[in-house]
Amino acid sequence: MAMKLKLSNAFDWFGFGQESVRPGRQNHGNVETHGHTHGVIDASIASTDRGIWAIKWSFLILGATAAFQIAIVVVSGSVALLADTIHNIADATTAIPLWIAFQLARRKPSDTFTYGYGRVEDLAGISIVAIILFSAIVAGYEAVQRILDPQPIGALIWVALAGLIGFIGNEAVAVFRIRVGREINSAALIADGYHARTDGLTSLAVVIGAAGVWLGFPSADPIVGLLITAAIFVIVWQSARSVLTRMLDGVEPGLVDEVRHAAAHVKGISKVIDVRARWLGHKLHVDAVVLIDPKASLAEADTVSQALKSELFAHVPALTVANVRVHGSAEAASPLPHSRGHAGQHNAPDPFAFEGKLAAGLLEIVDTPVGERVRMSLSRHAGGLKATIVIKRARNVEERLPLAPDTPDHHHLVSSVAPAEPHSFAAEILLHAGTESEVIPFRMEEPEGHTH
Repeated sequence: MAMKLKLSNAFDWFGFGQESVRPGRQNHGNVETHGHTHGVIDASIASTDRGIWAIKWSFLILGATAAFQIAIVVVSGSVALLADTIHNIADATTAIPLWIAFQLARRKPSDTFTYGYGRVEDLAGISIVAIILFSAIVAGYEAVQRILDPQPIGALIWVALAGLIGFIGNEAVAVFRIRVGREINSAALIADGYHARTDGLTSLAVVIGAAGVWLGFPSADPIVGLLITAAIFVIVWQSARSVLTRMLDGVEPGLVDEVRHAAAHVKGISKVIDVRARWLGHKLHVDAVVLIDPKASLAEADTVSQALKSELFAHVPALTVANVRVHGSAEAASPLPHSRGHAGQHNAPDPFAFEGKLAAGLLEIVDTPVGERVRMSLSRHAGGLKATIVIKRARNVEERLPLAPDTPDHHHLVSSVAPAEPHSFAAEILLHAGTESEVIPFRMEEPEGHTH
């Protein structure tokens, strides 16, 4: 029994065990938990510092693997190894343009770019697809040339060793991504790990090609090179389809159904009139129009709206902004227009999405029937969580706003008073749960041109 448990732990450590992640956002099987396709890092991985950290280390590991393979390509002249090296370089370098895009996307919205700079990530995705396409063309050209004009291949032992190193490097990245993916509850990063494991098998094909040459079949090397080239073209197709879908405001199949499913959990909603969703970089925006009892009061309508937002954050992965319009009559509840201006409140700062060990969710300043309040919508949290917002004001003055549930739903916390003006400030989220505590710094900025 003990031996079986040890073997199970070993398999789990390497990512072969049963997939298990920490409890987080719900998913009911109606929508994929990510939009990942191999070749372009999924947006949801970049939503946490831990995910970005995993991207960095994956880049270093694959970069070191490709550097070793390049040296052997120069010595041996193996086109199969060249194709695999190009493959690994393409996988590693995807992190560079995306990292630049992530930094640019952090700039606050302006009067010109009212939704921010999230689209920069889509442009980075296009550049990545172009890089991978170019690498596939180069690898394919070299393989065809070698078939038409055979050349002797040297250092077969080193070629086989380089293929083995490629397998080990990709397997190391696979184990790393799967383990970190389970830590941060990222299905996308786990999927990325299994794709890296598949790439490792591609590297083993180089070993097979070297063995074929050693056994007297010199065409084995360029044939393996063509097979790897075909694999790279598949990656180009998958990546281009994913990037172009998001650039055209497309979302994953089933996501709209999941929003409607979330609305079914909210008491008081009689019908979902319309749902719109789109990605802005790695941030998902959802707009919904729902119908409620026409006799409902303004406070009851606000309660329904906030309850739906809480359900959306619980059901829909990677959701950052949720806008809900509540109507009491079908005639007034017209579908969302196809063209509209900046969503949300014009005078409120942009919401702050946070991810910590004790909780994750969205912090924002909202209008309520009793005035402005700071509201925290939680997608996950530790038991017995207590939260306080500490705003840093001039002359070292601190404004403290304890948050408490304003409905029976413990995923929704609000302040009892309004935050003081102005709404541009540096602040901290203080979280406490039992004996554990956490401090998450953040900053809010009012829209440009707003005055009091």
